[in-house]
Amino acid sequence: MTELFNSKLCAICKGRKLLCGRPTCPILERFKVARSVEGKLNRRHLFGSSPPSIFVGEYGYPKVRIGPLVPPIEGETSYLDNPLKWEDKTIRDILYYRSLLVMGEIKADVMVRKSGRVLDEVQELAMSVKPVDSEILLKKRPVLKVIPSEFAPPLGPKAELLDFELTENPRIPRRTDYVVSDELKSEEAIMRLYNWGFDEYYTIRLLSAGLLGIEKRLVPTRWSITAVQDTIGRNLRREILHYPLINDYEVYFYRFLGNRYAVLLMPETYAFELLEVWLKGSLFGSSEPSVIHDYEDFRGRREYVKETAGAYHAARLSVLEALRERRRQARVVVFREVTPEYYAPVGVWQIRLGVKKALGNLIGRFETLNEALDAIRRRLEHPFEKYLERSYVLGHLARQRTLDEWLGRDIYRLKGR
Repeated sequence: MTELFNSKLCAICKGRKLLCGRPTCPILERFKVARSVEGKLNRRHLFGSSPPSIFVGEYGYPKVRIGPLVPPIEGETSYLDNPLKWEDKTIRDILYYRSLLVMGEIKADVMVRKSGRVLDEVQELAMSVKPVDSEILLKKRPVLKVIPSEFAPPLGPKAELLDFELTENPRIPRRTDYVVSDELKSEEAIMRLYNWGFDEYYTIRLLSAGLLGIEKRLVPTRWSITAVQDTIGRNLRREILHYPLINDYEVYFYRFLGNRYAVLLMPETYAFELLEVWLKGSLFGSSEPSVIHDYEDFRGRREYVKETAGAYHAARLSVLEALRERRRQARVVVFREVTPEYYAPVGVWQIRLGVKKALGNLIGRFETLNEALDAIRRRLEHPFEKYLERSYVLGHLARQRTLDEWLGRDIYRLKGR
């Protein structure tokens, strides 16, 4: 049967027949969430407790959209924008949380020179570690746009901002004041905050708001996430290279929000690789799914991540944290399979958390690579040979003989046929 374009398929299906093969219609789910919050957002003037949260867009850079995110709710609202509190939540829960956060947008130049009162208030909000009562006045009623695409990220309602004011004093730690006011490079500031115990999402907010670095500038939120996770990861990699190797081959596995995560640790010098497959029927899946990957050895990467984007830095950081805690190093491969159950993209935080939870669920320790690979193969759906054919760490860096014995054939000769 010839495949139909998404637009034609959706017109025939109308969300009821699930012709795309997904267990849930991502478009209908967003309409349901939008309808559930519509009555709470039907006004220009809003008062509520920001989690705290801000957003900086990337479109139009270096002129970007920045603004506070304020829900029509008072009190304890940190759960609305804190991935650390979402490990037991569903995708629909997260869509609902995002839909409650109203963004008042203003346009700003990324170079923070003359910021103005509103941007000053946004930066104070970013520095708070507790929800802050806030008031926003919008030019029009906020609009929650439901984009008819299963690829659209969950975005909250927004409108142009006329005025924004904090109605209580934000709670700003003294160490934050020190890092923001001192002449520190961004990397040094990020690592000081991390080693002091601030979670990375707080640091991401500070970086986005233009509060870190010597030459301070606004940084789009998506870029900040990658920058902070990459910076911490690079520093942890340099540290774990001084630790002894683990003793056995170790396999970990966990299912999270429609994703399967398998982690292989090998008793060899550090290297890291992420192998990722979007299965048929998943968001970016196709009738013939392919394996995408990125990797590094002990020297790190010399170029930007090409295929797996932010997922790479999120997965690597969880692995490096686990190795640092054990004071050991290992060669690492993370397998990620995205199933049709992951019907709406919710951000790379779920990869960060999914790999972290996997590393808390040991499947077994094995004496040989063959045994470890077999334990992983039994838990994944995609043909395992396809992973091995694509892998750098299990190919160029691995002992050819061991893989040949496990497969019962030469996978490199197979690729040449």
